[in-house]
Amino acid sequence: MPWSSRSVIEARKQFVSLASLPGANIRALCRQFEVSPKTAYKFLGRVRAMGEHGCRDVSRRPHRSPQKIADAVEKEIIGVRAAHPQWGGRRIEAELRRRGLRRVPSPSTITAVLRRNLHLARPDCRQSPIASLPLEWPSTLAATARERFPCVADAELRLVFKHLLGTPILQRRRAMVLLAHWLGVRQSSLCGLIGLSPVTWRRCLRKHAEGGVDAMFAPRRSPRSKTNDMELKTVVFDTLHRPPSEFGINRTTWKLADLRRVLGQKGQTASEGILSTIIKSAGYGWRKARVVLTSNDPEFAAKLDRIEWILGNLAPDEAFFSIDEFGPFAVKDQPGRSLAAPGEQRLVQQWQKSRGTVLLTAAIELASNQITHVYSEKKNTAEMIRMMKVLTDKYRDRQCIYLSWDAASWHISKELNEAIRDHNSRLGGPTVVVAPLPARAQFLNVIESVFSGMARAIIHNSNYQSPAEAKAAIDRYFEERNAHFEANPRRAGNKIWGKERVPAEFSPSNNCKDPRLG
Repeated sequence: MPWSSRSVIEARKQFVSLASLPGANIRALCRQFEVSPKTAYKFLGRVRAMGEHGCRDVSRRPHRSPQKIADAVEKEIIGVRAAHPQWGGRRIEAELRRRGLRRVPSPSTITAVLRRNLHLARPDCRQSPIASLPLEWPSTLAATARERFPCVADAELRLVFKHLLGTPILQRRRAMVLLAHWLGVRQSSLCGLIGLSPVTWRRCLRKHAEGGVDAMFAPRRSPRSKTNDMELKTVVFDTLHRPPSEFGINRTTWKLADLRRVLGQKGQTASEGILSTIIKSAGYGWRKARVVLTSNDPEFAAKLDRIEWILGNLAPDEAFFSIDEFGPFAVKDQPGRSLAAPGEQRLVQQWQKSRGTVLLTAAIELASNQITHVYSEKKNTAEMIRMMKVLTDKYRDRQCIYLSWDAASWHISKELNEAIRDHNSRLGGPTVVVAPLPARAQFLNVIESVFSGMARAIIHNSNYQSPAEAKAAIDRYFEERNAHFEANPRRAGNKIWGKERVPAEFSPSNNCKDPRLG
């Protein structure tokens, strides 16, 4: 039985009784009771010295008496503190060593001496009018507040007392500053008493003069927060989407320290806390195994430059399509955010019988912002060939169309490449050119932004009764979207439709696929 069990005292007594028998094997008993021989012999020695009471005290460490120091050393400590009221144990220890004092106590011992002799270390504290405030006012607050401050509003008094008696030290100091100012206490008296700098004193009173008590106790916020700096966000995600090896870092994933250093080289300075806030606000986390934030494609830069060059030189008789699949998703009662009356809670059963599934393959033309979609049974090469034929028939008046998709196996199959070559060898119809995205770079696929908006608008919080009803809702969504951009021609990215998470545009810093929407 181990000595860490609940019946530890009984186990110890049993160990002692067995070890006291003639010819007892102490090593065997140690294995039986799961204790080390060193602990066992130490325990038996304690029992022989203390009797049965040793069974209770063996696990306790001997009490250490506080370190005693000479009166001369204590006077030196108090003298240094009197000359330097702001100093703590470490600085006083350093000063005593500088003076050549023998056997200088540790900083913790010096702090204990200061606590015992606080009235001697700062003798002027008792004469200060503010010294009795924290001790006197809690008991006589209601009776004397109006007498002490007849010109101060009750709301201000309540707020000041609230921060004085029950908030962190920073707010308590601000309350002390204001109370001392109302009492007519000199700045030097309070600053020396509570360890406050004159700059803080003046800043507190200036904030009170400008905005009252509320402004004085309001948390300090920078007017230009870096977490909302769009330029910094763009550089952060542009860097995260590239493999660390591009920047000479021998790692496969990013660390905040490495990211901060690389951004510094690009002229963007930010702390690790700010970088973490920016990444988390975008919906990403460092430990989410299914979220792919960084591409490991060795040709990442080359593929990205090619797509940017195509988009930058896209002719009027050409079209560029971003293609991907959405789903399959189950047709059932879906959870989501919705209006509810007070006290009303919408419930969605965790286990439901699916009414069917829907798998959608869609393409967005970046120049005209038009969506072309078909419904599929599976994700395979045959569906990609079918989508290609749909696009070539719909955009027959174009000279060339570019198809851009991720590195899924059915997007790069030999059968698909042969179908594209066969189409280009025939006369009539646009030429098909493939502009693949880098591997594991779903965040660059523009159609993912449209899918995220569609999911939030018509799939989340839905309860379609059949796949046909869900498909009808999806058809209406894309018809309305296409009609809007047909009446208002704009390239993808100039307007966010519905609740799309980011502008539907190609950018190396985009996070088109929302990890929170699936």
